[in-house]
Amino acid sequence: METGKQIDILLIEDNIGDITLTKKTLSKSKIMNNLTVIQDGDEAIEYLSKKGKYSEATTPDVILLDLNLPKKSGQEILNEIKSNELTRHIPVVVLTTSKKEEDILRSYNLHANCFVSKPIDLNQFQEVVSTIEDFWFTIVKLPPKNAQ
Repeated sequence: METGKQIDILLIEDNIGDITLTKKTLSKSKIMNNLTVIQDGDEAIEYLSKKGKYSEATTPDVILLDLNLPKKSGQEILNEIKSNELTRHIPVVVLTTSKKEEDILRSYNLHANCFVSKPIDLNQFQEVVSTIEDFWFTIVKLPPKNAQ
């Protein structure tokens, strides 16, 4: 990853504890990042579509997506992201408490870039977020924001 380049992360998550831990972990990052948090499925689609109050929204470099959300499920959001020509290039990391095989398979069938089960332990959760950050922002070459 280019030094000095800011990474825009969209966290779609409704659990306040997980939001707080993710923010805390990313604030300690060596990578400059801008974290936007959306807490329900409908609002996530509005943000990604740049509609309403999100008309000036930044296109994220990566999306961290929980599956269990109010109004629209994470899998519905994933389907919309990957079906839309303007957003399908954005890597989506499913970060959820689910360990169900059907959730894993369905997420990959909907073109999730990876599926990570959240650990219950707080320290392990922070370690998972740090590992995601290291992989996606240090090792992986992300597509340009204007890719289609």
